Amino acid sequence: MRALAAASANLHDYKHDLVVALKHLDVLYLINPWPTLRLALNLSYILLQLCIIALFKPSPPKGDKLEKPYGRIAIVGAGLTGVSSAAHAIAHNFDVVIYEEKQHVGGIWANVNKTSGLQLNSLLYRFHPAVLWSRAFPFRDEILSEIRRVWKEYKLEPRTRFGTPVMSIRRANDSKSPGAKWIVNDGEDGVFDAVIVTVGTCGKPMMVGFPGMPQSTGDSDNFGGGRSAVSNETDEPRPHEQDEPDEDDSRDIDEYDDAPMSPGEGAPSYAAVASEGPTRPSIPSPPASHTSDVDSDTRSHVKESHPPANDDSRDPEDDTPGTGQDAETFSGTMLHSSELDDADLVGKTVLVVGSGASGVEAVETALQRGAGDVYIFARDDKWIIPRNIVIDTSISAQPFGQEMPLSILWEKFLTYFQYRGVEDLVPADKGIYESTPVVNDEFLAHVRSGRCKYIRGDTLRLTTRGVHVRVRPRGSKSGDEGPAGSQYPEEDFDGDVVVLATGFHKPEIDFLPKDLFPEGYDRPNLYLQNFSVEDWSVLMTNSAYQNAIGHIGIYTRILLLLLLDPDARPEPRDMRLWVDAERFVKRGARGGALGFFTYMELVIWFITFHLFRPDRLRWIFFTMQGWGKGVNRVK
Repeated sequence: MRALAAASANLHDYKHDLVVALKHLDVLYLINPWPTLRLALNLSYILLQLCIIALFKPSPPKGDKLEKPYGRIAIVGAGLTGVSSAAHAIAHNFDVVIYEEKQHVGGIWANVNKTSGLQLNSLLYRFHPAVLWSRAFPFRDEILSEIRRVWKEYKLEPRTRFGTPVMSIRRANDSKSPGAKWIVNDGEDGVFDAVIVTVGTCGKPMMVGFPGMPQSTGDSDNFGGGRSAVSNETDEPRPHEQDEPDEDDSRDIDEYDDAPMSPGEGAPSYAAVASEGPTRPSIPSPPASHTSDVDSDTRSHVKESHPPANDDSRDPEDDTPGTGQDAETFSGTMLHSSELDDADLVGKTVLVVGSGASGVEAVETALQRGAGDVYIFARDDKWIIPRNIVIDTSISAQPFGQEMPLSILWEKFLTYFQYRGVEDLVPADKGIYESTPVVNDEFLAHVRSGRCKYIRGDTLRLTTRGVHVRVRPRGSKSGDEGPAGSQYPEEDFDGDVVVLATGFHKPEIDFLPKDLFPEGYDRPNLYLQNFSVEDWSVLMTNSAYQNAIGHIGIYTRILLLLLLDPDARPEPRDMRLWVDAERFVKRGARGGALGFFTYMELVIWFITFHLFRPDRLRWIFFTMQGWGKGVNRVK
């Protein structure tokens, strides 16, 4: 049924586009073979996925109750990772309880704009073997639909505790690490054999504290289009711990990255967050953006300006921006990049602060919604790679997880083919393997055509009519004021709407015992980058890295293997040794040895996990392919 629905969706889209072309007598579209070829490729892709499902999908349990479970696992968060981890565990006869702070599943994908889609080809983003996508780059609604379908198919609905934030996880009285037994909150659900923390890497929206930012006055119509305050769920429940943007933060992933949210159930509106006070940036000037030299076309909305006057009326200890008597306050509409679904942008000038994946997506959304001029203010330049499965897979196949001498070949390739005509946007001081690139086909074309103006520089403050920016040339650093004896120009950019694509706070995990993360072995410096070095029974799937992607199924099955086979379990000294060895091999890597890694590097970790311990080899097809220990085969 799902395959037929996916095929029907593709046929419907093909027919719709054809009818529109006929209506407008678009001869070029009608004679172009690509739409028909794309339809054929999408239908072939559905057939390929059916083969993957037949080979690797574990059977869901036949009933709601497991008669003889091998163990019990607590899962924190009902986002994509939490649901997938639970589905894998129950398919191999481990009972689970999912704790979710909010009232729905989906995590960050329940909080994004409906125009949000996958950054990677969906063949590389199969979060569970049961997933069947209708196309290579599905959008939010289809992603949420697949998460909910897996949740229901694997009988996880009665095992999910909605409205239940995890406040504490502690060892049961008679257990010790490694291999401790665990109690969640007040212990109402009993004792667990393991814990999987799936809070992700994005917490509460980060409202960077630019001077001139309007404060909430209780009238949400002045902020974010009149939305009410709602939840701050991303991939799972989380408070915030990161008080400034990471230099190389990404989502799915970057500088001021955010993950947009839908109305009614997503992140707090701008008004709600602004009322709590925004985060002050930690760079020399309030969080920045980076700019290409402003051309004559751009100057229709730009005027020369002077550095902001000192506000002597402001308390120097007061972190709240724009509160002084003489401070300018932006009078237009302010939105977080998660609030664009219902925004009225037609004919308006939109100023996007932040150039990560969410900033790039905000530009696309604004243009799709009829915005007039769109500016993006980039604190630094990001690598942007095409949505091409061959190129994306080839780039991720580099096994070292850091810049190597031959990395320049990919950088030259992208400069020539991807950045043709906009070479000034190529990162001057950052290699392709030093942070997760943005995956996008349209953004550079918008810059190339002039529909989007790319401004590299530091956003210093908001003005009554827009933003005040220190414009910097390519190769300069965020916070640089200019070479000795001169200063980079500061300019005002006027606009009707300011969109903050400024990211999320890193979620806290302080509900876990602190001794699980000794000094030097906290996130991301964990065993296999996801297990506590003090106890293998605590897994942090997709909750520890800064710029990377994990494999939910394999990590979950490694945990199941360790629960099933006492002889395969690592000692804390062995897990610390693994981290130390990785740090030695990748010494000098920007962002640390385990802050960024490629998919090929991840595969090498999984293979050596088995090869260096021959007693684990008999489990290799279970951990890597998921074959064996089916829930319905337990006698």
